[in-house]
Amino acid sequence: MTRSSIELGDVTPHNIKQLKKLNTVVFPVSYNDKFYVDVLEAGELAKLAYYNDIVVGAVCCRIDNTENQRRLYIMTLGCLSPYRRLGIGTVMFEHIMNFAEKDGNFDSIFLHVQINNNGAIEFYKKFGFEIVDTKEQYYKRIEPADAHVLQKTLRRTAPNSNSTATSTTANSNSRSKARQFTFV
Repeated sequence: MTRSSIELGDVTPHNIKQLKKLNTVVFPVSYNDKFYVDVLEAGELAKLAYYNDIVVGAVCCRIDNTENQRRLYIMTLGCLSPYRRLGIGTVMFEHIMNFAEKDGNFDSIFLHVQINNNGAIEFYKKFGFEIVDTKEQYYKRIEPADAHVLQKTLRRTAPNSNSTATSTTANSNSRSKARQFTFV
């Protein structure tokens, strides 16, 4: 019996086409060229997920400095359907959570989820996210067009403090039980 390996890798000009293809298959919307240019500049905030050396998922985030807050926005986090429920989504989310904790200066992490994507909503609720708003007609050309805004509030550290943001982390069982669904 062999062990399965889940690893995250950088998005580079050499593999950006894999990300584009993955997003085309996983998400019901298409992303413009600017999205991919920005992803190439995102560093640790954009990762491909490999399962036994095969690209099966990706996470792409950006820093949002609006409303007098510094927030981390999850633009996409998804996995090919045959590879869901294997802990890949959890590994991608934990990478982003670790980034936010190490930085220590984020007020929250947030994302938009199509209102009928119950699997994604439940996935994020396991990590302490809450529905904080619903945006009507958020999506164009897909139904339903409304999106929930999910947010996980982080404790912002004081300047010159050595403490890190607090978070809810997955226990060892949640990794094997985590289910990742597509959303935008």
